[in-house]
Amino acid sequence: MGHFLPITLEEVKRLGWEQVDVVLVTGDAYIDHPSFGTAVIGRTLEAAGYRVAIIPQPNWRDDLRDFRKFGRPRLFFGVTSGAMDSMVNHYTAARRLRHDDAYTPGGQAGFRPDRAAYVYARILKQLYPDVPVILAGIEASMRRLAHYDYWDDRLFPSILTDTPADLLNYGMGERTTLKIARLLDEGKPMEDLYTLPQVAYVTAYAPSTHHSQFITLNSFEECLKSKRCEAENYHVIELESNKIECATLVQRHGDKYVVVNPPEPPMTTEEIDASFDLPYLRLPHPKYKKRGPIPAFEMIRWSVNTHRGCFGGCSFCTISAHQGKQIASRSEASILGEVERIAQDPEFHGVLTDLGGPSANMWRMGGKDKALCRKCARYSCSMPSLCKNLDSDHRPMTELMRKVAAHPKVKHLYVGSGIRCDLFAEGNGGWDYFRQVVVNHTSGRLKVAPEHSSAHVLALMRKPGFELFRETKRRFTEICKQAGLRYQLIPYFISSHPGCRMEDMAQLAVDLKQMGYRLEQIQDFTPTPMTLSTEMYYTGIDPSTMKPVYVATTPADKADQRRMFFFYKPELKGEILHSLRRSGNEKYIQKLFGGEKNHFTKR
Repeated sequence: MGHFLPITLEEVKRLGWEQVDVVLVTGDAYIDHPSFGTAVIGRTLEAAGYRVAIIPQPNWRDDLRDFRKFGRPRLFFGVTSGAMDSMVNHYTAARRLRHDDAYTPGGQAGFRPDRAAYVYARILKQLYPDVPVILAGIEASMRRLAHYDYWDDRLFPSILTDTPADLLNYGMGERTTLKIARLLDEGKPMEDLYTLPQVAYVTAYAPSTHHSQFITLNSFEECLKSKRCEAENYHVIELESNKIECATLVQRHGDKYVVVNPPEPPMTTEEIDASFDLPYLRLPHPKYKKRGPIPAFEMIRWSVNTHRGCFGGCSFCTISAHQGKQIASRSEASILGEVERIAQDPEFHGVLTDLGGPSANMWRMGGKDKALCRKCARYSCSMPSLCKNLDSDHRPMTELMRKVAAHPKVKHLYVGSGIRCDLFAEGNGGWDYFRQVVVNHTSGRLKVAPEHSSAHVLALMRKPGFELFRETKRRFTEICKQAGLRYQLIPYFISSHPGCRMEDMAQLAVDLKQMGYRLEQIQDFTPTPMTLSTEMYYTGIDPSTMKPVYVATTPADKADQRRMFFFYKPELKGEILHSLRRSGNEKYIQKLFGGEKNHFTKR
């Protein structure tokens, strides 16, 4: 058996190290698995010959001994809040404190601070002012430029001007992290790292030499004064992020400039295979055994990730902003090799819980003519219709499922990732893939995400029309009837998304009633940095068109919308009737409650 990356000084001493090269500080518990970024970066550096130690979930309230236990690293500190934004991890859409944390043993809350990346960076610079601090991970990546913060309800400056960090490595950072380590190992000054792709940094001078193409955004101060300036910025940021070859972005903050260099090219199959094939132990560090299971690990332990990236372009999602729009697919050999490693685990009982990625069915998809993709700035390859240059063939995935399911130790293979039904088309094997998933790879409940039924809300969400969900449900029902299965199709919907009014939620409730749905799990829109939906929420403007957008922002309005999902609950009928009458939507009362409307008094 291999070894875990060290998280204690005793482990470092057992390895015979006198000094660590890189120390990674994370808000998550340490799980040595390719689904967790800290393990990926740590193993990548280790494979290149560097001595890496991890400080998981350090105590930031005491004498800071956790931050000091390994001493001064030879090269740098890498800082991440973890696999989730710490504020999303801590708070609900209603800004209420959560009482659990899926990335902590026993699911216990309270083991990371709010805005963890900020806190860790400040502490490390306080203790070791001359050691480079490199920010990375979802929290830092999505805050690399001025951004709206839902929890403080105000515009924040770049995290680089709010912390003393030296550099920010955004997105999926294996390649850039290695380049950072090598340059620092060669004794290069921090300024030499400013030429690297996929980094952001702060400078006292407007840059003019590193790259041939620059776009200067509206300054932070201009955005504070004008929400229109912020909306204009986002339109440029998103447009550039959609491209393979994009410009360097520059935003002035006071007397300094935040510079965001273009990203690395999409990973090749060989590169992503190399990352997934590193010697992960696929377990949490044994230090956590007495504290209970880690929910996030339990959820993905028996799953296999086939690819990174997403070209769906949903307005509320950060996946493409973080992982990229282009799909980086693992080879079939690498995927089957991981299945074999899982099968050899003595605790594996034959059930693989997922074979997918950010979306279940984008493996091996991409542009037929890569030259056309290099010039493309479309936000999505599937919306508002399938790109003619997109290879959306589902047959390789159907064959992959067959091969994985045929492993002698695999009793059941389920597809747990969300399926993009808008990728199904005549001749691409999509509906056959769907049939195979329903009949052979569903545990009884298949999840899809139509998100809403209103055409104009779906357009703002950048999601396909509701008729696709109706067609999906029709086919699902037909498949189950033919196969003699009593399965459920579970849809996910969002309330209070920008553009969504009470009338839209009332119509959604009517649609759900007519289709026989009584939902239990729903989502109230939560604005998170660097998404189109968040910019609409904050500015009241659609950055794509610069037209005004209605937004439900008050707790009462958001509660009214959320309550519509539960039209079938008797205890909520009085409040729902009151909300419909108050908003001028009495016409939906008869559709939802029939003759019952006279049984309730106006309030």
